[in-house]
Amino acid sequence: MATGWRYRVASVLGTASLTAFAVWFINYPLIQDAFSQVPFVGRPAPAVLSNGALVFVILTVLVVVLGAMWPLFKPRPRRVLDTILLTQKRVFLAMIGLAALGYFDYSYRLPRPTLLLVTGFLLLWLPAWMVAIRRRPSEQSRAIIVGDDPAAMEAILEETDLPVIGYVSPPSSYEATGEVVVGKPEVSDGGAVTTRLDELSNLGGLSRLDEVLVKYEIDTALLAFADTDRAEFFGTLDTCYEHGVTAMVHRDHADNVLTAGVAGGELVEVDLDPWDWQDYVVKRVFDVAFAAVGLLVLTPLLLVIATAIKLDSPGPVLYNQERTAEFGGIFTVYKFRSMIPEAEADTGAKLSEDDRGDIDPRVTRVGRFLRKTHLDEIPQLWSILVGHMSVVGPRPERPELDTSMESGAEDWRNRWFVKPGLTGLAQINDVTGHDPQKKLRYDVEYIRQQSFWFDVKIVVRQIWSVLTDVVALVQDERST
Repeated sequence: MATGWRYRVASVLGTASLTAFAVWFINYPLIQDAFSQVPFVGRPAPAVLSNGALVFVILTVLVVVLGAMWPLFKPRPRRVLDTILLTQKRVFLAMIGLAALGYFDYSYRLPRPTLLLVTGFLLLWLPAWMVAIRRRPSEQSRAIIVGDDPAAMEAILEETDLPVIGYVSPPSSYEATGEVVVGKPEVSDGGAVTTRLDELSNLGGLSRLDEVLVKYEIDTALLAFADTDRAEFFGTLDTCYEHGVTAMVHRDHADNVLTAGVAGGELVEVDLDPWDWQDYVVKRVFDVAFAAVGLLVLTPLLLVIATAIKLDSPGPVLYNQERTAEFGGIFTVYKFRSMIPEAEADTGAKLSEDDRGDIDPRVTRVGRFLRKTHLDEIPQLWSILVGHMSVVGPRPERPELDTSMESGAEDWRNRWFVKPGLTGLAQINDVTGHDPQKKLRYDVEYIRQQSFWFDVKIVVRQIWSVLTDVVALVQDERST
């Protein structure tokens, strides 16, 4: 069993060695001769690659396989079956990537017989290697408390049954605060008042967290921060992620972070790795393709809408607003103008979902049609294309409205963990900002479940909803 950097080195070198050996072995002349009589569908018997071609093929396969296996190079404690299934999943992903190269005019692409044989070899031996070096889930965990809130640190210590060997906390937490003092007894009129924390060792500040996790072979970090939207908290999560350490919070704080599930009792495990980097890549590719195709296909319609807006009322075709982006940033969103100019001069900011179908004197005749059919949202495809938004995600609100919604949903900022979207789980369920708490539940549920296919389902449901609205509008017009 390897831990820390030893596991990283062993997993990378083992994967690279097994992959290179597989390609070399299967292309060895004697092996090729043994398979020369085997018919391959759509291909003649495999030919022996030249030395230069073989080296290039090996390098190509190494790059693809190492990229696909990257999540497994993190030193996570895993069970045998989980390790085998995850490794095999990554091998299939790598082979699909290599097969895709065959559709291009790539001089040294992997021959189909070699691809099949390499896949079979790696499906057998890579899981065996990963199982051999994996970190075993320990029944006797070694835990530390990490945080800056003395009261919360004491509370989490009271709830855990794990063997806690000490705590890591910023220097400011060592000083008297008028509350419980970490590492020092609180003095009252009756004398010194000791707590359970006083029995623990002070292992240092947050800057030493890396060193502490390695030196004491820590399995679990119990987090007790006063605020979970600060750099210190996210830095601690990142350090735990890098070292394969389980991070846990008190159940009372579970709504403030993304949690993977209840670990038992009053402690909840934090989801340190909710998405693989490949999922980010697939999502971004989908976003770009959706936005680019949408803008291209809808270009004639864009020109028609722009002309109708100019003919209907004076003013610009587009209007822009600031919206809240990922992690609370600000970006500019563009929409087709559906109101008279300076419509909010007297009313101020209103929710983006307000009055979409109601009679509002500020809404123009063309604007009313655009709102009912959601065509006013089309320019937001540009925001998706440049990376400010995603196709699917929590709908972005204006900063001043976000501030007011926080009073109706205490954990409103949780929805900032991902890029805002053109549509989302709340939208397809007809939930708007008028009910911030319900909207927040849908948004956080999306963050927990998001995947490529989940995004596709939401997009299909949204498109169906838009088409239904258009048909209903046409029927209404005919009836009148």
